[in-house]
Order: sequence, then C-alpha cells, then structure tokens
Amino acid sequence: MGTRAVSLLSHGLAAFCLLCAGIAGASASEFRTPSISAVRVEWRAVLDQLRSEISSQPAIASRFTFASRQRVPARDPRATPALVQLNAINSAMFAGIGRSPVPVLLPFDTAAYLGAEAGGARQPAVSRYQADFRPVDLFHAGPSGYDAVFSLDPGAGAGLPSRTFARPVEVQITGSILIYDLADPLGGKGEPVKSLAAQFPDMRRFIREGYVRYAFTRFGVPYVVSIQCLDSAPRARRLACREAYPIAERFLKALRIAGGQPARPRFDISSDVAERPTAASADFTYRPSGDIVVNSGARRRGGRTDLIAYSQIRFPLQKAPVLVSSQQFGKRGSGQRQSVYPGVYPWRDNFCEARSFQVWQCAAGFGHQGQDIRPAPCPPNSNAEGSCHPRKQAVVAVRDGVVIRSPKQQAATLQINTRNEHIRFRYMHMNPSAMDADGILNGRRVAEGEKIGVVSNYLDFPNGTSYHLHFDVQVFTRDGWIWVNPYTTLIASYERLIHGRGREIGTDPPAAVAHALPEDVLLRVSR
Repeated sequence: MGTRAVSLLSHGLAAFCLLCAGIAGASASEFRTPSISAVRVEWRAVLDQLRSEISSQPAIASRFTFASRQRVPARDPRATPALVQLNAINSAMFAGIGRSPVPVLLPFDTAAYLGAEAGGARQPAVSRYQADFRPVDLFHAGPSGYDAVFSLDPGAGAGLPSRTFARPVEVQITGSILIYDLADPLGGKGEPVKSLAAQFPDMRRFIREGYVRYAFTRFGVPYVVSIQCLDSAPRARRLACREAYPIAERFLKALRIAGGQPARPRFDISSDVAERPTAASADFTYRPSGDIVVNSGARRRGGRTDLIAYSQIRFPLQKAPVLVSSQQFGKRGSGQRQSVYPGVYPWRDNFCEARSFQVWQCAAGFGHQGQDIRPAPCPPNSNAEGSCHPRKQAVVAVRDGVVIRSPKQQAATLQINTRNEHIRFRYMHMNPSAMDADGILNGRRVAEGEKIGVVSNYLDFPNGTSYHLHFDVQVFTRDGWIWVNPYTTLIASYERLIHGRGREIGTDPPAAVAHALPEDVLLRVSR
C-alpha cells in the first residue's frame, strides 16, 4: 500500500474514531431517570406473625378473623380480613395506615392496648404501649411504603442509661417497596447487633451521613431505623451516637405489626432518558455535573459526575432567574454575564465542596450534601429593599407532598410517596419562627408550587449564612435515606420553569474524563 493510501486510511480512521467519540459523548451526557427496584412482600408470614402477637391477649383475639372462606386474589382485602380489622383499629392513631403496601412495623403493642380497653381502661395512655415513646410525631403511608417519626423525652424509658443530651430524641423508621439502585461502594456494610440477633438475624448497625442506622429485612421488605447523631463525645445540644444506641434498640425491640395491606404487584423501573424542553433557552447555561470550583473539594479532590434527574419537580424558587453556585468558593458574579442580571449564568455544581458531612458520591467521602441557590441580583436602578430583595423571594414546594419538620428546626423536608417514587427534598436556611407560624410542621400537606417560606440566612442562628436556599435530595436504599446530587434534577426543573433547554459549557478535565467513560459505566457511577 502506498504512502498516500496509508495516510488517507489513517486520517479516515481518526475521523471515524472522533465521530464515534462524539456520538458516545453525546449519549453519555443525556440526563436520565433513576433505576428503581421493587420487592415482593411475604404476606403469609405477616399474617402468621400478627396471629402470634394477637394471641398474646386472649381477651381480644376473637375480634380478629384470620381465615377467609372466599377464593379471592391475595391483594383483595377479603383475603386478609385480620389486616383490614387491624388497619381500622389503628387508623385513629396512624391515619391512612392501610395505604401502605408493606407491613407497617411500629413500636406500638396493639394487642396490649386493646386488652387494656377490654379490661375497662378508658383511652389508655399511648406511650405506655409504645415503649414510652410519645404519640407519633409523624406518620405517612402511601403507595410506596411508610415513614414514621417518634420521640423519647429526656428521662423517659425505664432502664435506659442517663444521657448528656437534654432534648427529645427523634427516631425515624421507613419501610419501602421501592429501592433506588445506586452504585454505592459503602452500601450493605455494618456490624451485627448481638442483643437483637434473635429478633433481627440480618440486622446491620452503622453510622452514615450523620445518622446511626439499623437496617434489616422482614417479610421480604427492607426497613431502616435511624437517629441523627454525632460520632463524638456527648454534648448537651448534640446527641452522641453512643447515647443513641440504647434508644434505637429500645425502639426496635418494641416493633410489632400495626397495619398495611397487600396491593397490586410492583415491577422494577428501568432508567430512561429524562424529559427536557426541546426549544433552546436564549441565555441559560451551566457547567457540567461534577465540575466544582478548582480545589474547593474536601482534601482538594474534585467532584463526581451524576447525570440522573432523580425526579421531575417544580423548581424550588418561585421565579427565575436564579444562580446555582458556591457560597464559599470563587468570586460572586463570575462567569458569563447577562444584560439585565449580571453573574446569574453559568450555573456550577457545588455538591462535593468541602464540608464535614459524609457524602458517598464525592471522591473524598465528604461534601456539601446539596446545592446552594441564590435569587438573581437586583437589576440596575431597582429598589433593593423592594420585592427583589433576597429575603422576599418565595420558596415553594417542588411536588405535592408531606412536610417532615419539628418546631424550631431550620430545615424542612418534603416527603414524596407515590407508586413510582419514594424520595425526599430538604430545604435549609429559612426562618424557623416564620415556618412555625405558617404551620410548616410534621404532617402538613402541601401542593406543588405552594409557598412554604422565603429565602433567608439561618443556620442554627440568624445571619449564620448569606441569603440563599440550600436544597438537597435523598432517596431510599437498603441503607436508608441517602443523599444524592440534585444538580441535574435542578437543571431539568429550571428548564421547565423557563420553557427552554440550557446549554452546557466549559468542561474541566475531571468532568471530561467522566464523560469519556462508556455509558454503562457512567450510569453505574452516577446512580
């Protein structure tokens, strides 16, 4: 073959390789929906366990029917009359309990409570029948499972060791038929709990992302009990994890079947290309996922690409334009300028910026847990104290959902529980007193787009931060609620708000390497 032919062939191969690389890059940079697995519930074992629990109180056993003479589908309520009866009894304390498609495990002894009523007690004290925990702070059941929050007051609970922490301890439990598939190197780890091994043979205890967690499987369903704590010495205002252990174990030992009802079988949900506007925005630009400010990550490590849009949401600020960028690194207003709102675009990921919070997706293992969002600067010659001022910018619910928030807390969480999603969105730095006054508290139902607060600057005290909203996302896994990068989710939601598709600009080397990975590898990393 002649020299010219070899040269032409070489150029042709090079062009082909570049074309293939371009196609692969375009495919790899598509936003995608999450992959979610569904579990099957062993309802026969549930009924066996419930029969055993009810039989402990012979005086009330006759109130429950465990056998149905009719041949009906397993999901038909007539196939599980005892569960129907149980749901009817407990719905007064746990509203909507029968909506859960998984067995509801709570630290409530229904049989003993009914036995006390049968013995003549009028409205027995609930805490006496749920291991001294107060009446439930939050209970929310829906098509994907249930979530509940209970509290234990200081000094309550006979036999518990004394503790330094002087406030009520909140314990959360979740049971879910849906599990988000994350390529999580930390997932599935933990140590056994000897004192609970007989009751929960597969239980794992571990401290992760600021919570001590107890994960176990019962009736084929994953459950996680968790308490927010610090892996440090006990303090009066911060619960140490070592103080949380005996409280969590008291809660777990008291768990019994409180309700739930079989539903239609659920199937796995495959990842797909996320919906985005087709028309291009005239000005919205953003830097790639994982492309954080240079040297802003923990231990000077970079970010991590995540192209999953975890949910189709309404953008959390009421109106555009807004800026998603670092609050701590880089110059404010840097980057491309608009004629009216300078410094708003391009957006930049700040999920893996240096913080003390554990974040599994970040290369250093620590990060920010969410994204900081600032309202746009006021236009020139505007009244800065008027409606443009950041403290007057409305924050809204991103979906129809239920609020998780105790009084005085400066963070509010929005719980979404639908047939295809079990996901949480957390808002931080809004004024706690204002949220208390507006009833943004446990159990409050809000509609998508409803105002839930305004941009503020609280941390644990006023002026603790600059004026901005911190927004993050948690999905349910076998390790419980895990933080994931909301950057792609926010881009997609902002595009819907402005009715235009943004343009990705500027790719620093870490992001370029991630985009060059084969698509199947990229998806495993980003999920």
